[in-house]
Amino acid sequence: MSNNIKCPNCGEEIEVSEALTATIKEQMGKSLRDEGFREAEKKFKSEAAEESKAIKEELDFKSKKLDESRESERLLRQEKLRLEDERKTFELEKQKQLDVERDKIRQQTLLEASDAHRLKDLEKEKMINDLKRSLEDARLKASQSSQQLQGEVQELDMESYLQSAFPSDEINPVGKGVKGADISQIVRTNLGTVCGIILWESKRTKAWVDDWAVKLKDNLRASKANIPVIITTVLPKEIKSGFGFFQGVWVAEPKFIQPLAEILRKNLIDVAREKHNGQDRGTKADMIYTYLTSDAFVQQIQSIIEVHQSMQLQIQKERAAFEKIWKEREAQASRIIMSTAGIYGSIQGVAGQSLPPVKGLDLLES
Repeated sequence: MSNNIKCPNCGEEIEVSEALTATIKEQMGKSLRDEGFREAEKKFKSEAAEESKAIKEELDFKSKKLDESRESERLLRQEKLRLEDERKTFELEKQKQLDVERDKIRQQTLLEASDAHRLKDLEKEKMINDLKRSLEDARLKASQSSQQLQGEVQELDMESYLQSAFPSDEINPVGKGVKGADISQIVRTNLGTVCGIILWESKRTKAWVDDWAVKLKDNLRASKANIPVIITTVLPKEIKSGFGFFQGVWVAEPKFIQPLAEILRKNLIDVAREKHNGQDRGTKADMIYTYLTSDAFVQQIQSIIEVHQSMQLQIQKERAAFEKIWKEREAQASRIIMSTAGIYGSIQGVAGQSLPPVKGLDLLES
């Protein structure tokens, strides 16, 4: 009996004993292999579990570290934001403090400048007041020392006016130290006929003295003159209109010498003509003299002087009005030319040198 069998797979004949031996070996090897595999698998699984555990622990550790890192980053960002806010707050507070300090410094500077300016103003004011006092003292000294000179100047001015206004009259100034009025005006007609004498006294002081009228009337009687006149810068309190008749003497301010001289001179000539033509010359002369010293004559003279004052005032008002009109027109013309120059300058700034020059604006442009 053959011990060979045919392999169902490859069709080859294999000895049974060998096949059994090979099968047993194979089964035994497989068993050994399965056991080794199980052991290896068990070991692998154990190692894999340990490795997985290690990996898991490592992942947990890394995750924890990552979380800690994220938390640290979050905290760092919060700290950074807090520090940034604190920095901005600090800078803002510092800026406020700087502004406060600047304002204090500015106020202190202004205060110091104001004090310095005030002190300078006080110094200037003191200097001005000192100068004013010095000037006032000098003026008073000059006034006291040159009062006689001032009177002489007014007297010379009055003498010059009488000589130029009445060339036919004889104007005789009285020398210094000579008793009498300052000026004696002998009134003459164009034919040389003597009509009378006017005595002029010049006063330029700060106060009126009643004795002036008494002394001038004494001089009037001593020189056998006809009319006494005092030209003075200060008047008696009884005279309000700038001139008048005081204790038998004509008294007037310097500005009224012209109308008063013409009126008194004309009346002397009229009196002389009446004395020459009249039969009762003495009576008529007395009547005329009485008229010249009467209130009616004074009122007529005063009326003429008031008309003269009114005319002078009207002239002054007209002059002031015209000056105002001229100044307004001058200002308007100035504004027109300045506005024109401004427009021209603006256009020239755009157009440049291509803009032709305008005559009359060269000086304004330069």
